[in-house]
Amino acid sequence: MSRVGGWRTFEEPLLNFFGSGRFANALSLVIVGAAFSTFALLRVVAWPGLIGALGTLVVLATLSFIERRGQHEARGLLPISLLVFVAWCTISVFWSENRGTTVASSLYQLAWAYLAIYLAIVRDTIQVVRVVGDVLRFLLAGSLALEVFSGLVASEPVHYLGVSGTIAHGGPIQGIFGSRNALALISVIALVTFFVEWRTRSVTRGRAALSIPLAAISLLLSRSPVAVAVIAIVVVAALFLALLRSIPDERRRFSVQVTLAVVTVLAAAAAWVLRDRIIALLDARSMLKVRHELWIQIWDFSKANPLVGWGWTGIWRGDEFPYSLINQFSGMPEANGLNAYLDVLLQLGWAGVLIFGVLVVLATGRSWLVASNKRSVIHTWTPLVLIALLATSATESVALVDYGWVLLVICTVNASQNMSWRSALPRSAPVSPW
Repeated sequence: MSRVGGWRTFEEPLLNFFGSGRFANALSLVIVGAAFSTFALLRVVAWPGLIGALGTLVVLATLSFIERRGQHEARGLLPISLLVFVAWCTISVFWSENRGTTVASSLYQLAWAYLAIYLAIVRDTIQVVRVVGDVLRFLLAGSLALEVFSGLVASEPVHYLGVSGTIAHGGPIQGIFGSRNALALISVIALVTFFVEWRTRSVTRGRAALSIPLAAISLLLSRSPVAVAVIAIVVVAALFLALLRSIPDERRRFSVQVTLAVVTVLAAAAAWVLRDRIIALLDARSMLKVRHELWIQIWDFSKANPLVGWGWTGIWRGDEFPYSLINQFSGMPEANGLNAYLDVLLQLGWAGVLIFGVLVVLATGRSWLVASNKRSVIHTWTPLVLIALLATSATESVALVDYGWVLLVICTVNASQNMSWRSALPRSAPVSPW
């Protein structure tokens, strides 16, 4: 056998492997697992290990994309708002105070965005839900097991993961996710995911019966004041969606949509007026006091570069200006602004806030309309996850990095695939996902 013939004999099954559904499913599980485990990965393997793993995933996703080319043209439209936001983050290197950091942060953001786009294009919504469900079942169960070991068996904190071992006292716990607020948000996302899995019968009843209590227990033990507000918002949104989906007449559904929009605006205004009472009810004064000091500093520093910001960093570098001064003045060393919208203002200016606002409004609006008009329950996953993510982003910068950014990109691409003005354009030639 010739050397060329031998290589071809080896190459063909290898390439078929990268293009197979089993490989795509396994890669999807690893991508989602890595995104939700970045805190633990950083504590165990540090930045070099995480970057190496991320680069490997990008290479594998590219090989899978290449071997599956031509299979996803009809679903391959990327939202312009997402492309513009990523582009604005990247070009901020030209006015950034820390250009090396902005380049590295942009590459990090692009890598996760690329992997999220891979998931949204190669896997359909039910497959994405199953992948997220399987990963969160494993991670939440592992987190509870670690908390039980730390708090009840060893009676010692696991310092390198930040686990304090307080489960014996009813929490708060954080598992492998770095903070109780992160655990709370992930538990809410898990509840939405497990509920959709159950309603679509994509898992057995036994698995669903175990999964939903697992997420609920994790949420309760997190004892996060943010979680109370977020779960309330998600439940109300789910009830609104159920109401809309039960109305068969299109005109009546439109009038109910308008009514619900007005009620939402009025409720938001009432919540703002009654914010002091709500904060006291949620016992969140101490948490918001810390954040308030930080937000004041962010607002003041953003005035120095109001239009374009200080340059994209995503995760703050505590030894670089202006983040070192913000942390010094606020008295608390933080790795982000604890508010995604203020973080965007600080890093990308009002232009960035406008672009990011268009991105999230279009994604939420599109996904909401799709979920309220299409019969399958699977379409409710995208708007409910987006709502949980964006509500939490008022007190955590979760939507800008790691698993929050991955979920935001997946939901944005998913919403665009189901409702985009470009879908009406004639398809005389195959549509590239790029």
